[in-house]
Amino acid sequence: MMQRIWKGVGALVLAMLLTACGLPIGGPSHQLVERAIAQQLHQTQAALNQQLRLNVQPTDLEIKRVVIAEQTPLIIEDLKAFRVRGTYNVTTKLPTRRITQQNPFEVYLQRQKEGKTWRLAHLETDDNGQSLWVTQRLQ
Repeated sequence: MMQRIWKGVGALVLAMLLTACGLPIGGPSHQLVERAIAQQLHQTQAALNQQLRLNVQPTDLEIKRVVIAEQTPLIIEDLKAFRVRGTYNVTTKLPTRRITQQNPFEVYLQRQKEGKTWRLAHLETDDNGQSLWVTQRLQ
């Protein structure tokens, strides 16, 4: 009986160790990734409204079921960063109904020097055609 319990505990510890090895140490939390996705969505929606010259308020979006499939460490402007990929469900609240759909995502998150805050990063092209990282504080 005790032997079975120890085997079960050993298997559980081994599974936790193997799972932990797959995640980069010091990577962004699940909540942080969810905030980054929401911020990116709101910015995209605002940009589309501006380009289409729509005089409407951004739609109320609800982000749920964020599944992180991959976190890849990298360096952005000499600071530790991560490219995070996966899927999420977004629910759009319309006046007469709610629409939910699953979408893929890719966000770049840069950890600041002190290690307490994160910035959302994305690549832009300057006037000379050169790519450069632009970062902004996560709301």
